[in-house]
Amino acid sequence: MALTARGHAHLMTLPPLRRALVLALWSFLALLLLLTLYMLLLIPLTPSIHDLRQARTAAPSSMVSTDGTELVRFDQGLQERVTLKQISPNVVNALIATEDHRFYQHHGVDFKRTAGAIVHTASGNAQGGSTITQQLARNMFPEEIGRSRNLNRKLKELITALKIEATYSKTEILEAYLNTVPFLYNTFGIEMAARTYFDKPASRLDILESATLVGMLKGTNYYNPVSNPERSLQRRNVVLGQMRKHDLIDEARYKQLLKRPLRLHFERQSERAQTDSHFTAYVRKWLINWADENDYNLERDGLVVHTTLDSDLQQAAERAVERQANALQAIADVEWSRAGLPSSTSTGMYASMQAGSAPFDYFWKSHPELNDAFVRESNDYRKLVADGKTPDEALAQLKGDRRFMSALHKAKTRLQAGFVAMDPATGALRAWVGSRDFAREQFDHVAQAARQPGSTFKPIVYGAALEKGITPDHLYRDAVTDIKAADGTIWRPTDMSGTTGREMSMRDGLVYSKNTITAQVMQDVGLPPIIKLARALGIRDSKLAAVPSLALGTSPVTLLEMVNAYASIADQGQARLPFVVTHITDRDGKVIARFGDDRPKRAMPEESANTLLDMMRGVIDRGTGTAIRNRFGIRSDVAGKSGTTQNNADGWFILMHPELVGGAWVGFNDARVTMRSNYWGQGGHNAVLVVGDFFKTALDTGKLTRDAIFPGGKPPAPLRRVEPVEEVEEEAGDLQQEGTPEAPLAMPVEEAGGQESNGRAVPQEPAAQPQPQQPPAPQSPDGGAP
Repeated sequence: MALTARGHAHLMTLPPLRRALVLALWSFLALLLLLTLYMLLLIPLTPSIHDLRQARTAAPSSMVSTDGTELVRFDQGLQERVTLKQISPNVVNALIATEDHRFYQHHGVDFKRTAGAIVHTASGNAQGGSTITQQLARNMFPEEIGRSRNLNRKLKELITALKIEATYSKTEILEAYLNTVPFLYNTFGIEMAARTYFDKPASRLDILESATLVGMLKGTNYYNPVSNPERSLQRRNVVLGQMRKHDLIDEARYKQLLKRPLRLHFERQSERAQTDSHFTAYVRKWLINWADENDYNLERDGLVVHTTLDSDLQQAAERAVERQANALQAIADVEWSRAGLPSSTSTGMYASMQAGSAPFDYFWKSHPELNDAFVRESNDYRKLVADGKTPDEALAQLKGDRRFMSALHKAKTRLQAGFVAMDPATGALRAWVGSRDFAREQFDHVAQAARQPGSTFKPIVYGAALEKGITPDHLYRDAVTDIKAADGTIWRPTDMSGTTGREMSMRDGLVYSKNTITAQVMQDVGLPPIIKLARALGIRDSKLAAVPSLALGTSPVTLLEMVNAYASIADQGQARLPFVVTHITDRDGKVIARFGDDRPKRAMPEESANTLLDMMRGVIDRGTGTAIRNRFGIRSDVAGKSGTTQNNADGWFILMHPELVGGAWVGFNDARVTMRSNYWGQGGHNAVLVVGDFFKTALDTGKLTRDAIFPGGKPPAPLRRVEPVEEVEEEAGDLQQEGTPEAPLAMPVEEAGGQESNGRAVPQEPAAQPQPQQPPAPQSPDGGAP
């Protein structure tokens, strides 16, 4: 206090002018001290030297299959990095002359230029004072430095620029800058800019082209030579003026160049081929969340995400879906093209008839009310009504629009399919095909679409019976039984093939997919144990209605859940969560995260699981799955089950091999469109084609072991001519039951929720489906109730 008093007394003795100067100097020094202290505090908040080195070598992360094949990359737009030697000197000269002519003299910050910018800005003529290094700092670390025009951002930018200059040479700084600067049209860096605006590499840019691109840096949109050619030309000439000012071109050359027009060879670069599939799209969604939670940047950190996908098996799955879905589309097109129904078990016959048929012509003629319903449910119809048309006027207008009706009919009658394969010993997903064509149909029929599983749900009922102590040889009478539901309604499940009145073992009830037998087994077991076992095996998210018809698969589930459940049976009752990523490595190959090593949980006793698996062998050998042996000649130790829903709306088939479990669903997105004939409408005749095709390829190529056997199984019989076995038809009966869930329309939805955790694929919660104006026919599996 005494010192302050003495200073104040001394200050007051000074003349007024001198006193003011001293006060101004002290204030300036105090402000400078505060600014220095603030900058010291900001240093830890700006990118570190390690961050700088990583950013300079930034590389997009990639997703690879088990054999290292790249599936997708996380690129930031269109970018191709080049060295400074691969960039025309004209670009470098134009850049330095215009943006930072003292680039080689300063150490990241041009204090003289900064001071000048402050003076000009204060006088109302805003100017930028950033050096190339400061601009690079913004390009490299936009989030860390910020985008707002304020002192805090400028100080962070200044500190980062000093760090960059201390870390890299001037050549490296120029190279990094020219490779990261954006140039519109989703292009980054001078190489892609040269190709986009002048259709040539950066190494061949002449002085006018270089000046045009450098001129854009002041404002890419404002000086865009495509949309604003006059502004671009003026800005190009400003750049030429700067080059003249700093003696990079002489006066004569400068005047000559000013007269040249703006010549572009604009060609927007095609986006890189979209290699996403339903599998990679699923992994990408999970991975983005993981990266955010763990502070990684997928576009810059060069991570390698090692997935569970097997490239060979994935190709086999894609080919199987393509071949067999095309064959089934031909069948549906021909069957619905005329009043008379063709009859053949050969897909080739329908393929030969397809060209001469009018696909689904008879379907639309025989379903006029459904045709109207589809029109009323369209966005075009709703828009017309919203614009003032009456419902009848809107309907008539759209039905009279040939182009609209053709597109609507094609969309509604395009058959879809999904396939997924899982390693039962680990839970790793090896193949995943969500639709016939990802580019055309992003809706995923593996993890998003919830459909009635039909008789593929029956093994869970029989598994619960085994757990209760009911043996496979336990006899039931093949007869229609009245079953009283909890709400008092009577349910009378039947088989369209009729009943014999004779006794049948529980084993044969599953082998021949008898609804009458399954219903009685459900009565003896009770619904709670069945639901409990379904949850334990892998149907964790879909809602399972506690109604008797659940036993016949009337509660919609996803294909992923069903294959997960069968994989648990195949692994002797041990359940695992399916997972899609094994591990993630950084750019140096160091493992930074591992997944899929959780212990399995016991879902059902080992003895019961092995007995159930043996019962399901019979499905393949003499039941509804004999096409696996007869049509595809597969002699390995396999087991499985088919599934069909009422009116042939859904076809399912799941096959278990000791090393892999694979399943397929076949149908139309709208469950009101179905296969016409009972033969081709069955899962044992449609979905089995996809599964059989896939497993035959996997076995023939050695991806699966032919002589692998399940516990308690027998070595495969020697290869020989396969004797035809009469195929058992799985027909829907009269199984309508009040209060059961209506079959969903597997329509694509904008947001299909679901849980994702630790690289695991968790089945999606079924999304609410739009209600049709005309109610669809009751949906029930193999005679199951809606």
